[in-house]
This record gives sequence, structure tokens and C-alpha cells, in this order.
Amino acid sequence: MAAERAAKVGTTTALLVLVGGALAVYGLDQLGKFLVVTNLTEGEVVPVLGTVLQWQFVRNPGAAFSLASGMTWIFTILAAGVITFIVWFARRIRSIAWALVFGLLLGGVLGNLTDRLLREPSFGLGHVIDYISTPWLIPAIYNVADIAIVSSMVLFMILTIRGVGLDGIRESKRTDAAEAEPAADASASGPATTDGPGATPAGDGHPPLASSPLVAES
Repeated sequence: MAAERAAKVGTTTALLVLVGGALAVYGLDQLGKFLVVTNLTEGEVVPVLGTVLQWQFVRNPGAAFSLASGMTWIFTILAAGVITFIVWFARRIRSIAWALVFGLLLGGVLGNLTDRLLREPSFGLGHVIDYISTPWLIPAIYNVADIAIVSSMVLFMILTIRGVGLDGIRESKRTDAAEAEPAADASASGPATTDGPGATPAGDGHPPLASSPLVAES
């Protein structure tokens, strides 16, 4: 019962982190796109930190970082599939780190999917609003949703390489615990001391020399 209660608490916390992360990413992404669309003209470049960071308003029909332009409908279907999978899979997560992975991914996919569904030129084929430009780092233009998606993939790889499971336990520790259980069971089921008729108790209430020959002769 205690283990089930602890697992339930872990699942609830993980779900809150996942949903909170997704909402935060989605809100920031849509707010940034709204400000860009209402304040900039398409193609306009606004330096923020010189050439280190710029705002550049473009409409992207492809995937993250303006890749695979002209395949918008495919990415719309893929995004819907990813969202469905995350919603179905979320209840299995009991790790804060894994909840953050799926929260970032969910928020990013939802942000770009909203553009594809609701923006021009048509439903399901809408162009994603990109506006973050860092020419010194990446030649492509991207948005908050793209950053969240890429960040989730990086964190996914880190957790996978470290062997962290969905419950937050590393596989090496899980293996050590599994190997320690048989040893503990063996020591617990070792030969027990019995008090038979011929057994000499460790302490019988007499001094150690009380029944020795020397004492009997004296």
C-alpha cells in the first residue's frame, strides 16, 4: 500500500510538471508570435544584440528551423500523432526529469501545430511564424516552440545515456538492488540456533569455571 501511494504521488507530481511545462512553453510561444505579427512586417529585421540576436519575421511552411518546406500537411499529421502519444503515455511517468522532457515537447508541438491549423493559407497547411535569428550560431530562423522541441530532445538523450528510467531510477541502481535481494534473502533464511535437550546454552547463570574439574576437586 505504501509503495502504491508513493507511486501515485510521484505520478501526480510528474503530471503537474508535464502540464505546467507544456502550458508555459505554449503561452510564451503564442505570445511571441502574436507580438511579432502585430508589430513587424514580414521580412523585417530588428537587431536586438547586434548580429548576436535579431528578430526577423518569416512564415515557415516546413518543420523546425525552416527545414523541409512544402511538407506542411505531413508535419501536421505527425504533430497530432505526437500529442496523442504524449497524452496516452503521460500516466506512466514518475520522474520530474522525464516529465520535463515530455512537457517541453508537448508545448513546442502544440505551439507549431496551432499555427498549422489556424494560420494562412488554410486549415492544416498554415505557415508557422518564426522570428528568432542568431546568424552566428544557426543560419535558420526559429521560435520558442522550436527551442523547446530541441531542448526536449537534448534532455531525452542525456537521460537515455545515463540510463534513467521513467520512474527516475537509474538502471545501474535498479540492477544493484535486484542483485542485493537474493543475498538478503539468503542471510535471512540461514541456519537458526535451536535449544535442543543436548544443547549447551551460551549463558547458564553460573561463572565459567563453576563446573570445571578444578573447582570440583577443590
